[in-house]
Amino acid sequence: MKFKIKKNILLEGLNNVSKALSNRNIIPVLNGILFELDSEGLSLMATDNDLTIKTFIKKDDILNIESEGKIVIIGRYILDIVRKLPFDEIEIEDIDGGKAVISTPNAKYNLNCFDTNDFPKIDISENDKPIKLLSGKFKEIVNQTVFSTSTQESRPLLTGINLKIVGDILETVATDSYRLSKKIIKLGKDINNNINIVIPAKNVIELIKILENEESELVLYCFSNKILFKYENILFQSSLLNGTYPNTDTLIPTNFETKLLVNLTNFYDVVDRASLLTQVKDKNIVQLEIKDNNIIITSSSPEIGKVEEVMTVKILSGSNMKISFSAKYMMEALKSFASEEVIIMLNGEIKPIIIKETEVGDLTQLILPIKTY
Repeated sequence: MKFKIKKNILLEGLNNVSKALSNRNIIPVLNGILFELDSEGLSLMATDNDLTIKTFIKKDDILNIESEGKIVIIGRYILDIVRKLPFDEIEIEDIDGGKAVISTPNAKYNLNCFDTNDFPKIDISENDKPIKLLSGKFKEIVNQTVFSTSTQESRPLLTGINLKIVGDILETVATDSYRLSKKIIKLGKDINNNINIVIPAKNVIELIKILENEESELVLYCFSNKILFKYENILFQSSLLNGTYPNTDTLIPTNFETKLLVNLTNFYDVVDRASLLTQVKDKNIVQLEIKDNNIIITSSSPEIGKVEEVMTVKILSGSNMKISFSAKYMMEALKSFASEEVIIMLNGEIKPIIIKETEVGDLTQLILPIKTY
């Protein structure tokens, strides 16, 4: 294999596939990137056996193909070398499949390589049931929900995003059992088979880093144990989490005693300032008290002091009450909305707090209150 290519084209491909590399791999070859060059162009692929990313560079984007072949180069080294080389054109050649020579007019790097026979044979195939949506819409869905996934491996299913499709309705849910995010969109086209899968959050986060062109089409292919995303010249395949995701439909109330209409930015800023005096940022508890047409946000720390802020809101229904919650959870939930105002819906001091743009909005955030007595 021997070819010459522009640095920026190769670097873009390497940056994308390197997201599938893992420093924790005990199988050495999984730290490598597979280069496969033929008459059609160059494919790059990396995998950790859980996540696989493959990208293709067409022959028209390669300056010169002298000979075809394949080689597995250590990922972090080839990425660092290409990133830091000051030259616009790079030549890569393999020597008997065991070494790679990366050269420019003034520099030459010799890298030991892995045996291509040791690289996993990954099946990246499509099916005849594609689900299509704009990549920007998928990014929005993930950004509005993924922060609610759990980081505790003791409940593995909660470390993923639950994606369900019934007819033309796509529903995405994430929860860590203390809060919940739910987003519903219409696909505009019925899907023949219902889908109910759980995608690891860490893999979805890597995917949305790749989706730079929000107007490009993203195609999903769902299988029993994996999901394949197709975006421009990139194939992104993730394994799924095994098991049945908890039924969260019953967690969100349909009737509420109290409803508040608040300015999102003002409310966020008040909660943010009130949380400054709480010492433990993971569990920074603030109290909300509804009094007439105001809400009073307070927090206190024996070592630091106390803060109290008053904000005028519109009481849509209900009466005076008090409720405590995590400021961190509330602020992350508020950041998922793009509207000027949100509705906060309550059923007493021990029932879940529900936040929506409108009472029938397609995005729902749920936060469990915290007892402070």
